[in-house]
Amino acid sequence: MTQLASTAREITVGELAGRSGVAPSALRFYEREGLIRSRRTSGNQRRYSRDTLRRVAFIRTSQRLGIPLATIRDVLGLLPEDRTPTREDWARISECWRSDLDERIRTLQRLRDHLTDCIGCGCLSLDRCSLSNPDDALADHGPGPRRLLEE
Repeated sequence: MTQLASTAREITVGELAGRSGVAPSALRFYEREGLIRSRRTSGNQRRYSRDTLRRVAFIRTSQRLGIPLATIRDVLGLLPEDRTPTREDWARISECWRSDLDERIRTLQRLRDHLTDCIGCGCLSLDRCSLSNPDDALADHGPGPRRLLEE
C-alpha cells in the first residue's frame, strides 16, 4: 500500500472526536494511557487509523460498565496491531470479561431486589432493611457489603 493510500484512510484528532463524541483531550489521555495509538505527521499532528473509532467506542462502552482502564488496556492489547480487527477479533476479546459482566448483572439485580422497600420511602429503615448488619454480625464473612456480595 502506498503512503498516500495509507494516509487517506487516516483521520485527525478533530475528526475522531467528532465521529466518536469523545473530547480531543480524552483522546489524548487514551493515547497516553496506551489505549489507542496515532502516528505523527511531519508537522507533529496526530493521525489515527479509521479502526480507532471502534476502539474508542469499545473503551467508552467498557467504561460505562465500570471496567477499569487498566483492564480495558490489557484486553485491547490482545487485538492485532498490523491490521484492522475483525468481527472474530472483537468477539474473542469480549469473552475476556463475560463472566465478570454476568456477575455484575447478578449483583445489580440483587441490589435492585433488596432495595425495593428503601427506594420507595428513601429511609433505609434499619428494622426492615435486608442489607442492615446490626452489631457487624457479618464481619466474619469478610470485608465489604456482605449481603450484596453473597448469594
